[in-house]
Amino acid sequence: MENASGTEPKFKTKTSAGAEPALMELFLDGIRDIYWAENHLVKALPKMIQAATSGKLSAAIEEHLTQTAGHVKRLEQVFELLGEKAIAKKCDAMEGISKEAEGIVESTDAGTATRDVGIILASQKVEHYEIASYGGLAQLAVTLGLDDVAEILNTTLAEEKKADALLTEIAENEVNYKAADEA
Repeated sequence: MENASGTEPKFKTKTSAGAEPALMELFLDGIRDIYWAENHLVKALPKMIQAATSGKLSAAIEEHLTQTAGHVKRLEQVFELLGEKAIAKKCDAMEGISKEAEGIVESTDAGTATRDVGIILASQKVEHYEIASYGGLAQLAVTLGLDDVAEILNTTLAEEKKADALLTEIAENEVNYKAADEA
């Protein structure tokens, strides 16, 4: 289909005639996946808070738990904007990362900075997965002409990046040094 200038549009979007249904379905699949992941984190993060020794680390995870509940609500907004039911699709990646985090907690001694280092490493794996997911989905939303959805996804993406930076700061300025001094 030609556009006003008489050439084929570079991308077919939701607003252009003949939008690519397979691309939209892939996008929806990604939204359902991250929706499952965020709901899973709402249940998993309290375990990490409880296992952490560092007050700064506990506070950072607590803050991110509050944000994560907001991410779930934002994703529900996205479903609404898309005219879709908010349905989660099991996220195998987040399930695996969560199991790994539980393994780290189980294999380290309670009350140690070493455990906190492990919690930070596991938490950053979560953040990086979320950053990759939200970044890709936000760009795909733009491609599909879903600018309002992209804006919501980019808001969450910015929060995920801040959470990752805070974890790095806690590791670099406190926890890693304490762990290095443990017997």
